[in-house]
Amino acid sequence: MKADLIAPCGMNCRLCLGYIRDKNTCPGCRVIMSQETKKSQSRKKCIIRECEILADKKLKFCSTKCEKYPCRRMKNLDKRYRTKYGMSMLENLALIEGEGIRKFIRSEKEKWACPECGEYLCVHRPACQNCGAERQITEYK
Repeated sequence: MKADLIAPCGMNCRLCLGYIRDKNTCPGCRVIMSQETKKSQSRKKCIIRECEILADKKLKFCSTKCEKYPCRRMKNLDKRYRTKYGMSMLENLALIEGEGIRKFIRSEKEKWACPECGEYLCVHRPACQNCGAERQITEYK
């Protein structure tokens, strides 16, 4: 798992179905625009990825260094992922900001490893893509 696979919103692209699927794969949110393929053009529409404040302040991730943090889009994204997938983007960003990207990646490796086979789980699937073991989804309020 590489730091380049952590999106500005705190999503770990390595766990995203778009990144791991066999057809029409997404190269991850941090691929330089000039290197993008036609398949990944939809990422240009991501308002968080294209945030002017991130660009102006040269921030790699949404953070408390932004006067709008967390903005409405981040709150909505976080709510959707907490509810449907048991992942919190805001929690991810807080760990990145507080402990650093390396510690975050170490925690992701542990948190998202299949307890049966050790392969990375997909946040968008209820079971391991490799062995079929059910994943435990964190309950959020």
